[in-house]
Amino acid sequence: MIRKFTGNDMDAVLDIWLTASIKAHDFIAPSFWESQVKNMRKVYIPASETHVYMQNARAIGFYALSGNTLAALFVAPEYQGRGVGKALLAHAKTQREALTLSVYKENGASCQFYLAHGFEVIREQTDAHTGHLEYIMSTGT
Repeated sequence: MIRKFTGNDMDAVLDIWLTASIKAHDFIAPSFWESQVKNMRKVYIPASETHVYMQNARAIGFYALSGNTLAALFVAPEYQGRGVGKALLAHAKTQREALTLSVYKENGASCQFYLAHGFEVIREQTDAHTGHLEYIMSTGT
């Protein structure tokens, strides 16, 4: 079940975000992600429209929208490959006519996931925080 985020979900969402970020972005030091937890808690999650995927009363994935930007889509590593990300993305697409996102070029699995679900690369740029190349992708018109 996908539902709107509540404040009670914060710790679970941050745990998913940190664990999945470190796993998916092994080309960036874990300390970078750890240094961002406070900003995620105090700034990014509260400023976003966030939905969580619940299974057995436990959050196992989430997405966050900021305007028409899919700012985050993360699934707990032990639940990846089971359709959770696909369900979250499908739900996010019902919330907006078009979505834009950024994904690290080196994160091949996520790049392929988004391409397979209707996103197209519209440009490439360097992420100011990490210095790594990222794709800007978009779907819709």
